[in-house]
Amino acid sequence: MMQENNKAEKAYAELEHGVYAALETYSNVHRGSGHNSVVTTHLYEQAREIVLDYLGISDNKFLVIFCTPARASAMVLQLDPECFQSVSSADFGLPLGVCALVIDRKVLPKGTPFQTGGGTTRLISREWVLWADAPDRFEAGTPAIINVIAFARTLQLIRLYGKDIFRDPTFEKMDVDDILHHDELDEYSGRELLSKLKQTLIGHGTHVPTMSGNLPFINLDNSASTQTFTPVWSAVRHSWRQPEATRKEIVREVTSICAGALGAPAKTYDLVFTSNATEAINLAARSLGRATDVGTEPVVINTILEHSSNDLPWRFIPHGSLIRLEADEDGFIDPGVLEKILVEYNEKCTHGNKRVRLVALSGASNVLGVCNDIAALSRIVHRFGAHLLVDAAQLIAHRKVSMEDLGIDYLAFSAHKVYAPFGCGMLVVRKGLLNLTPEELLLIRSSGEENVGGIAALGKAFVLLQRIGMDLIREEEQALTSRLLKGMLKIDGLRIYGIKDPDSPRFGNKLGVVLFSLKGIMADRMAKELAVRGGIGVRAGCLCAHILIKHLLNFKPFFEKVQRLIVILFPMINLPGLARVSLGLPTSEKDVDEFIRVLAEIARKPVKTADNPHTPTDKGTISIPKKVVEQQMKDFTQATALKVYFQF
Repeated sequence: MMQENNKAEKAYAELEHGVYAALETYSNVHRGSGHNSVVTTHLYEQAREIVLDYLGISDNKFLVIFCTPARASAMVLQLDPECFQSVSSADFGLPLGVCALVIDRKVLPKGTPFQTGGGTTRLISREWVLWADAPDRFEAGTPAIINVIAFARTLQLIRLYGKDIFRDPTFEKMDVDDILHHDELDEYSGRELLSKLKQTLIGHGTHVPTMSGNLPFINLDNSASTQTFTPVWSAVRHSWRQPEATRKEIVREVTSICAGALGAPAKTYDLVFTSNATEAINLAARSLGRATDVGTEPVVINTILEHSSNDLPWRFIPHGSLIRLEADEDGFIDPGVLEKILVEYNEKCTHGNKRVRLVALSGASNVLGVCNDIAALSRIVHRFGAHLLVDAAQLIAHRKVSMEDLGIDYLAFSAHKVYAPFGCGMLVVRKGLLNLTPEELLLIRSSGEENVGGIAALGKAFVLLQRIGMDLIREEEQALTSRLLKGMLKIDGLRIYGIKDPDSPRFGNKLGVVLFSLKGIMADRMAKELAVRGGIGVRAGCLCAHILIKHLLNFKPFFEKVQRLIVILFPMINLPGLARVSLGLPTSEKDVDEFIRVLAEIARKPVKTADNPHTPTDKGTISIPKKVVEQQMKDFTQATALKVYFQF
């Protein structure tokens, strides 16, 4: 038994070593232009290759799709059993909540995916959708990136140690309170805890190749996803090693933590763990689509501000329709317009049997960073008998949320936006509103709760945020946002969209998200320049909010049709978009100042000269040619992959 425990300890240590290396350079996949995004995308795609290798499949006609257990169950119902294979983390006793489906490309389901949202499309308009190619089309929302990487590493390790090495290890059982509520920073709170916590950021100080040599990576793409901290990672590690009974205790305790943090008492709300906010909103849409109001057709109201995850699911409700509210140039909607629509549909019934059943709004825009007045809108919504859903993916890590006080009926969010990037999300819903069968709800709950590590990470992140204080977090981020805007406004040729004046009375309703463009430079090119010149990661493109971005760019219907044709005929061409910088808990004044400095340098020096060797930089050093840096970035990616997926 001692020998078996030693083997298990070694296997866990090697698994954790690989995951930690992935966390050091973590970002979202297929998005962003910084080093971390490039590395994480490579690791995620390499995980597909490892699955194929594990199953002994070399035929490129097969495709790997990563799913939750619930999503996998739904997908295989559409497939012939002879056309796919599957392998999951549950097969080996690890609570990752990951299932890999290996499917013949020829039999992939056609038409609208059964879950829609971020990543499932190539291009969106108000009326039509061009779906992405597989596998993206079937991996709605941000996938459980780190868990998938951990799963792939597990497949490698069980070849060495045996398939049962992670099953029922006899490690010492830990108290759930110690896992979730205690850590090496116990003695700190408030501003002091915030300062100490920043120092535990995994990846803090990681150097990346740039034209000025190796520099510390600066993550200014927090709206896409957030890196994590050592106390959160420790909660994940410990939860993986616990017996089944303790894992169930962790789920119960985190449910209680979330209920408290979100002002959603158990007597009033149900809390359902999902894989991300996209899955949570799809659940709400499925439920609404089964409304039993005889003789009426459901209408959903959302806005042009929405992320595609809070737009696409509402388009495909059976016999339903969608109304989008416009917004002003700063991103605020007019409550009077909302009230007028509700009067027409629900009071005067001027649209036949159509009734507004749900208003689905973003708590904060991932593009303009604005927070509309949820409490005021909620009062209007409920006065006319409708319910309110808030997509809180961008809100939850930056502002205090009390569902009961604000009158929110549904709340959806992802843990990877809250410094817990381990594949967990949540739907919080007022009791009695979920129109799902007991069997469906059981499958959904068991699927979400299988990912105990992700649940522990979310719980620990909320504990830390509460100990710091959401009011303090808001104060710190507003100060950094003010500094950012003031610096950007000094750059010639730069245009900022939305609120740009820190002295504006509206500024208090803005998060640390700034959308911008630079005259004469495409957004994607500018983002790449920030990466190669300063080691800075931002996001550029349509930001999964195509309708809003095209509105801000003043796209006319004719140009939209041309754009669609271009995407169909030339899918590799980069389309117009905008650039976004987004702040988070780890962001410092130094990070903001360095971003402004590099952005100003790009504005002063034409991008085309950056390839010239020996170009002096603002710091007076000799610039490394861009082509050399690009090769160094590839080498950096490969070196990280070797650390994560060490081959025996």
